[in-house]
Amino acid sequence: GPKANILLSGNEIRQFASFLMERLNITREEGDDYIVVFKRTTNRLILNEAELLLALAQELQMRTVTVSLEEQSFDSIIQIISGATMLVSMHGAQMITSMFLPRGAAVIELFPYAVNPEQYTPYKTLASLPGMDLQYVAWRNTMEKNTVTYPDRPWDQGGIVHLDKEEQDRILASREVPRHLCCRNPEWLFRIYQDTVVNIASFLDVLREGLKKPNLKKAKVASTVHPGRVRKPKCQTSVQATNEAKLSVSWQIPWNLKYLKVKEVKY
Repeated sequence: GPKANILLSGNEIRQFASFLMERLNITREEGDDYIVVFKRTTNRLILNEAELLLALAQELQMRTVTVSLEEQSFDSIIQIISGATMLVSMHGAQMITSMFLPRGAAVIELFPYAVNPEQYTPYKTLASLPGMDLQYVAWRNTMEKNTVTYPDRPWDQGGIVHLDKEEQDRILASREVPRHLCCRNPEWLFRIYQDTVVNIASFLDVLREGLKKPNLKKAKVASTVHPGRVRKPKCQTSVQATNEAKLSVSWQIPWNLKYLKVKEVKY
């Protein structure tokens, strides 16, 4: 990514999330503000998780809870996330659950050493869609000493011992994974499956700088609808006479307009 999808807005994502919660018989948690931290148990670990939880609780004056895909059912995780003020997680597929966060909540995505957040943006893109109304902040580990690597693992879990020595040395010396195609690049796999000690001071700095409101409150956003973009815009000029010219503009209406209850749309 990022790849623009002109047919999608946060509106459709939120409708889908509501539909899924309804079918799973989940009601959104209401009550005090709390922070959810996604825990991983096999790889891409936060090695000082307890320290991170304590720092978040002290900084934002909220309770912190952990959730784990390996230890909890999917619907129980959605239930917890649906009432959270903030979701904190290492980059990974589990972050798709951010679609269930309430409006005004924050998504904090952590990246291991040598992984540039600007090159891996699906969850930033999701949080930034008009109508999602989520805040997004990325933190990356810039300190090599705070990372634990696993070169001896199988290749699909980030191992690199199957590569020739020269390539292994290049990867170990590299400070940033170069741009690449998803998803079998050995350097990317090696780096993304690292475990990380989160530097608390730099993490809190990024948090303070990136969040609009340090004391987050769930926003009660008025229901807004976001039409998709207009399609196939055309602009044509024609000369009628020596002193008369004509300009005509035409377009196809947004695909989702017929589903939105709006009386008037201005272009």
